[in-house]
Amino acid sequence: MDLILVHGMGRTPLSMLRLRRRLRRAGHHPILFGYSPTFETLQGATARLVKLIERRVDTGHYALVGHSLGTVIIRSALGQLENRAPSACIFLAPPMLACKAAKFFARFWPYQWLMGEMGQLLAQDAFMHGLPMPTVPTLIYAGVAGPRAAWLPFGMAANDGILSLSEATGGFAAQVVQVPALHTFIMNSAQVCDDMTRFLAHRVGK
Repeated sequence: MDLILVHGMGRTPLSMLRLRRRLRRAGHHPILFGYSPTFETLQGATARLVKLIERRVDTGHYALVGHSLGTVIIRSALGQLENRAPSACIFLAPPMLACKAAKFFARFWPYQWLMGEMGQLLAQDAFMHGLPMPTVPTLIYAGVAGPRAAWLPFGMAANDGILSLSEATGGFAAQVVQVPALHTFIMNSAQVCDDMTRFLAHRVGK
């Protein structure tokens, strides 16, 4: 199956290479999609993702795999893919809601400059609530290896170091798998890849 891999904020397609290699071994055809929040708008990245799908994937038989901000780009694209909807969506540590981390850092100019419009949108409740939700089988992997202590930002709540478990699920009616991983490296988890491969095989086939 064709799988479009969309990396997260502050990363590049290189961050998805290990996952791509594992998915290839499982018999899939992963395709890397890159973007830069510093130099690109969400609308621009979304348009390029839609064009890539229209140009390179098998009609009606592909899946979208996103990490962090990559899941926001995927959700933004879903509204433009009515006639080429994916067979499944897989979200790795997705900010399903406007998250505390984005709201905190959005006040500072280094974040504003480096993360651009996309970084600001992550902090806006109305925008995040308004993004399309997948209507196809969807699997969310939420990391729970973040530190917990009463004096830390998340307190004793389960988190991945960047997102709380509740921010990564947002009450969305999807299958959620909690994994002992941190936000930045969840895509490198062998457990995630193995489970993802089973999900694709059982729900949508190869």
